Amino acid sequence: MSEKRKETLRALKFTLFSISAGVIQIGVTTLLHEVLGMTYWVAYLIGLVCSVVYNFTVNKKYTFHSAANVPVAMAKLFAFYCVFTPLSTLWVKYFTETLGWNEYLVQGGTMLINFVTEYLFTRFFIYKGQIDNDGTV
Repeated sequence: MSEKRKETLRALKFTLFSISAGVIQIGVTTLLHEVLGMTYWVAYLIGLVCSVVYNFTVNKKYTFHSAANVPVAMAKLFAFYCVFTPLSTLWVKYFTETLGWNEYLVQGGTMLINFVTEYLFTRFFIYKGQIDNDGTV
């Protein structure tokens, strides 16, 4: 299979797994906020963590086919989220509580930003030089 085809397939897999992670994030956030009455930005933060753990696990195995050291790869992803999470939590809180924007519209935009930046970070930093090395491709 050509490298271009591999990269296209990899991007497609990442997209599909990210959509499923988004469903998890929205589901957890909605359950905590709408059903249990939790403050929206706190519910968002918990939903984000749930989706990140899932997304990391499936993408490592099925998208990047990487045998990279899990603690090292997770530490790199943790570094990404040490920047993304506080920023996104602040802008989610600002747009929803200060400006009164719809929570789910803000979450959708945030998820799109997360999708693009996380793919680039994962592809070119976390698994740089360690893609397709788990023996399954």
